[in-house]
Amino acid sequence: MSLRLVYLIFIRLVGWLVLLGRSSVSKDVELLVLRHEVLRRTNPKPRMDWADRAVFAALIRLLPKVLRANRLVTPGTMLRWHRRLLARKWTYPHRIGRPPVDDDVAVLIERMAKENHTWGYQRIQGELLKLGYRVGASTIRRVLKRLRIPPAPTRCTDTTWRQFLRMQASTMLACDFFHVDCAVTLKRVYVFFVMEVGSRCVHLLVTTTNPDGAWTTQQVRNLLMDLGDDITDFRFLVRDRAGQFTTSFDAVLADVGIRVVKTPPRCPRANCFAERFVRTVRAELTDRLLIFGERHLRAVLTEYIRHYNGRRPHRARELRPPRPSYPVADLDSERIKRRPVLGGLINEYERIA
Repeated sequence: MSLRLVYLIFIRLVGWLVLLGRSSVSKDVELLVLRHEVLRRTNPKPRMDWADRAVFAALIRLLPKVLRANRLVTPGTMLRWHRRLLARKWTYPHRIGRPPVDDDVAVLIERMAKENHTWGYQRIQGELLKLGYRVGASTIRRVLKRLRIPPAPTRCTDTTWRQFLRMQASTMLACDFFHVDCAVTLKRVYVFFVMEVGSRCVHLLVTTTNPDGAWTTQQVRNLLMDLGDDITDFRFLVRDRAGQFTTSFDAVLADVGIRVVKTPPRCPRANCFAERFVRTVRAELTDRLLIFGERHLRAVLTEYIRHYNGRRPHRARELRPPRPSYPVADLDSERIKRRPVLGGLINEYERIA
């Protein structure tokens, strides 16, 4: 151990003596070599601009013939410059990969996924194909993943109350009576109607002065004939406990698979949709018009129901009529025409050429 220590001290002293004997020129050369090595490691392949190339091209003729063979510009460099020049002259659009998805299509994919929780990628793809958009299932998956919308099985595991009530309302009917007193004779006329709860469409507006059980049962038979094949869309009918609704009335509905639901005694709010229609027809028609007889009442009710089902906006349906009958608005037509209903009691508006 002691011999090794003496050896290292001797080597260090000899190195110092050698440094004392070196001249300043050798030190400067060593510094230049070290700087060159540092530059070579930090920038192993320097990039020359056009001025550097011009200077080197002019100075290369001053080199000896032996060194002139070692050109700074190799044939590979010349070919690379040529390819770069061609690439700048002949530019083509980037056509690699699939075309990007339009923003409108992406918004439509997001809307379908949020409004239909059970729809998978291929179901959305089929709906887009019906609308004229050809989009792949993998593209739909990529769009939904970017929007952080999970796939169909885990997108939504429960139904909201709004959706549940709307689905129930689409299979329900509601019926009721309201009366109108004539102007001269003061005779009371009863009106029977049936409403589709889901669409708010009103059917079977008939009048009578004696609404007994047999008459009411016959009216529900007429309703089933008018509905035809659409009767299979309904499962329930809500009615009150009036004496006009007899056992035969319920039996006719039970034969076609419709269950009758009776409201609690003295609880009109349980049949709120029918009661709301009675209030509407009174406020917009019967309270603003003198009725002179049953025939007159049927005429004005027929005209009003045409307006109610086809033109009148409903807040429960996002300001749309139950069954729209108005033409598509032509925005190029600036003239708006007013069409009076019931002698101007109600007005309808539409664009005309």
